[in-house]
Amino acid sequence: MDRKMNICVLFGGQSPEHEVSCRSAVSVIENLDKRKYNITTIGITKDGEWFLYTGGWDKIFSGEWRQDAGNLKKAIISPDAKEKAILVFEDDTFKKIIPDVVFPVLHGQYGEDGTIQGLLELANMKYVGTGVLASAVGMDKAYAKIIFKNAGIPQANWIVVQTFQFENMDKIVDEAEKEIGYPCFVKPANTGSSVGIGKAKNRSELIAALENASKFDRKILIEENIEGREVECSVLGNEHPRAAEIGEIIPTTEFYDYDAKYKDNSTKLEIPAVLDEEIKEKIREYSVRAFRAIDGMGLTRVDFFVKNKDNSIILNEVNTMPGFTSISMYPKLWEAAGLKYSDLLDELIGLALHRKK
Repeated sequence: MDRKMNICVLFGGQSPEHEVSCRSAVSVIENLDKRKYNITTIGITKDGEWFLYTGGWDKIFSGEWRQDAGNLKKAIISPDAKEKAILVFEDDTFKKIIPDVVFPVLHGQYGEDGTIQGLLELANMKYVGTGVLASAVGMDKAYAKIIFKNAGIPQANWIVVQTFQFENMDKIVDEAEKEIGYPCFVKPANTGSSVGIGKAKNRSELIAALENASKFDRKILIEENIEGREVECSVLGNEHPRAAEIGEIIPTTEFYDYDAKYKDNSTKLEIPAVLDEEIKEKIREYSVRAFRAIDGMGLTRVDFFVKNKDNSIILNEVNTMPGFTSISMYPKLWEAAGLKYSDLLDELIGLALHRKK
């Protein structure tokens, strides 16, 4: 392509990870090569309004973009497959923006769960990241568990409960105590960035964690606690995915929750992780296997535990649109593998352009 490509970055969204998306988007925008790309930014508010935003990127990072009225125009993606257009409205008229690639830097509900991917498929637009199925399965921890079990990837023991079952809370807790034991983790099935996750050491804490998780999802996992090191691996590719370096997270909090990920500067990232090469290679193998199991495309970050007692590897979860902030593991792991942030973005855009329908 001789001309500069038109890249549309989507940011914000309706999920609890709205702020993380804004930070990720700014990092992506700053690292996109301006000699290669014209960049359009579309912001989605927490209420689900869409706007073309033409103001400063610093206001995206701070969250002030929504108040920057002079740089906001209502916009939507047209689902008309022949248009392949973003429609931007002003007064009684509209103009069309035709992106070559859409980069949905959106995390969580309505961004990472297949919904925005479905809209982009309807609109016949090329986009960065996994498709509808992989996004939906990767987002839903309960269904992902089933997929990974069938793929032969070791996982922690778990049970799934739904909020309508809360009318018989004693039965839920009795089953959890019998099948899982304490301590255990409680996770909303469809959140990321550790939103809504709690650790329970006894019956009362388990009930409190279930009630808190129910604020974020109607489907909740109760999962075995794994004593081990938290490690992550980045996967990149379409039909021929490859895995990057392995990184270890060393939080100073009891577990790697939302605050530890995005607010606590004391959390340490060890890149590369200090592990035997044989263990690293097995983690890479499991990462690619998990990516293929969900029919991944583009990118995914795969999270694991390495057990303290025997160094066995346990898959925790996948993230099909992982964080892209300045402190996020996904780009850092590729940098450690020799792929600069800007080159990583080039490759992701190339994978979007060449992905087969």
